[in-house]
Amino acid sequence: MVFKLFLLSLLSSLALPATALDYVIDPGHTYTSFEIDHLGFSTQRGQFNRTSGQVGFDLEQRRGHIDITIAAASLDTGLAMRDDILRGDSWFNVEAFPNILFRSQHFIFDQEKLIAVEGSLTLLGETRPMRLEISRFKCGFNLANRKRGCGADAHGVLRRADFGLQNSIPFISDEVRLRIQVEAYLP
Repeated sequence: MVFKLFLLSLLSSLALPATALDYVIDPGHTYTSFEIDHLGFSTQRGQFNRTSGQVGFDLEQRRGHIDITIAAASLDTGLAMRDDILRGDSWFNVEAFPNILFRSQHFIFDQEKLIAVEGSLTLLGETRPMRLEISRFKCGFNLANRKRGCGADAHGVLRRADFGLQNSIPFISDEVRLRIQVEAYLP
């Protein structure tokens, strides 16, 4: 009898609530990275080590909101000298523009499945439309941390020239592939 009550309690906690919930991004399980072509020889990769924000989601209403803040100074390409150059005035200018922001405006569904989020990206003081394709999305109860949460793998493409970042084009590609793997939990 005790086991049946435990099982019933566990199953009811796994069901998604019918109302919108606001989740806080877990920086320990969120990974923001980028890829860019370098002289046609290789794909250079980097990441941002500090990402924060909130995710609101209502499956029943098929809507939500995403506010992601990426600390530009947390840029990490694995080479300190290159990172210092990229943080400088002629690239990310992290002193004047400490944050890169993504704000959603519209969730796109294919039946019950979230497949994309349209919003805007703000980089170097310029705001441009940005679409993030969603390759994985899940909400539920995380047994490891005993919290309800949502997670997603998202990716999109931006042109850095749109944000005034024209250094070394065409040798270093104008096209940047942005990837955000995120987990967010109820506070």
